[in-house]
Amino acid sequence: MDPTHLQTLYALSRKGLKQLGQSDLTEEVEKLLSFLPKKNGWLTSAPLYQFQNFWYPAIQLQALLNIQRNFQALDTDLVVITNPKCGTTWLKALSFAIVNRFRFHFDNPTSKQNHPLHKNNPHILVPYLEYFYMIDQNPDLTCLSFSTTRLFSTHIPHAMLPDSIKDSKCKLIYLCRDPKDTFVSFWHFSNKLRPKNTEDTSFEDAFEKFCEGVVDFGPFWDNVLGYWKMSLESPERVCFLKYEDMKKEPKIHLLKLAEFLGVPFSVEEENDGVPEEILKLCSFDNLSNLEVNKTGKIAGIGFSVYFRRGEVGDHVNHLTPEMIEHFDEITEQKFLDSGLKF
Repeated sequence: MDPTHLQTLYALSRKGLKQLGQSDLTEEVEKLLSFLPKKNGWLTSAPLYQFQNFWYPAIQLQALLNIQRNFQALDTDLVVITNPKCGTTWLKALSFAIVNRFRFHFDNPTSKQNHPLHKNNPHILVPYLEYFYMIDQNPDLTCLSFSTTRLFSTHIPHAMLPDSIKDSKCKLIYLCRDPKDTFVSFWHFSNKLRPKNTEDTSFEDAFEKFCEGVVDFGPFWDNVLGYWKMSLESPERVCFLKYEDMKKEPKIHLLKLAEFLGVPFSVEEENDGVPEEILKLCSFDNLSNLEVNKTGKIAGIGFSVYFRRGEVGDHVNHLTPEMIEHFDEITEQKFLDSGLKF
C-alpha cells in the first residue's frame, strides 16, 4: 500500500463533502432523487434523501448505487463499519496498527517513530469505500491492498451492503455507541463542517431530526440492529463492538479484535508489551497531538475536526432530562427482544 497514492485518490473523492454538487450527479440519480422523500441535512444546506428506509446526501446515494452494482468483495477483505461519530477514527487506527504490526514494528524507537499513523490520518490509511465511488463507477482500488488483504471502511447500513460483501467471507468490524453520546458528537461535528455562510443546526432541531432517523446513514437504531443481527447469525464474520466497553477495557478488546482479524498476539508480543504500544499509539492524546492531525487538511477540511474527546456519558452535559428519557424510550422500543442493550 502506498499512502501517497492513497492520499491522492482519497483527496479527489473526499471533496464530496464540500465541493461535489448536483452537477456531479448522473442523470439516473437526478431522476431518482425527484421521487424520494427529502429533508434538510446537517452538514450543508443540501438535503438528505430517504432511500429504502435510510437517509443519504445525494452524492453518497450515488456512491451507494455504484457500490451495490460494481464493487467486488474479496474473501480476504477487512471492513470497518460504524454509524458516523461512534469512535470511527479510533477503530480505524487500531485496526490498521493490528493488521500491519508485522510490517511496522514496535521494537525500537526509530521504527515506532516511522509508523504510518505518525504521518497519516487514520481516515487516509483506512479510507471510506463510498468516497471512491462518488463520481467513478469503477474506481481503481489497488491502493487499498497491503499484503494479501484490503482494509477499508464504510457507513453503509447492513441492508444496503452489496451482495458481493454479504455473500463473501470477508470480515466486518462494527462499532456502535450510546445513541445519546453519538447524537451530541455528530451535532458538534456537523457544525464544525458547515460552511461559514450558513447557520448552525440548532440543538433542538438536530435532536428532532436524529430521533426521527433523519441523519446521514440513519436511522441510527436500524443501522445498529442490522449489524447486531448479522453478528448473531455469523459471529465468525462480524465482530460487534461497543464504544463504551472498549473505553472501559481497551486491552481486552484489542486482543479480541486481533483474534477476530486472524492475527492474534503471541505470548512473546504480549510479554514485550506490543498491545500496550498499539493502544498508546492509537490513543486520543497521541493522535490528536500529532502535527498531521493538528494542521493537516484534505480538500480543505482539517483533520482536527475528527478529534473531539469522546467521553462516555457526555450527553448529560447537553441533553435535558426529557430528551434523555425520550432517547431511552426509542432505544428500548427499537431494541425490544433483540438482546442488545447500551
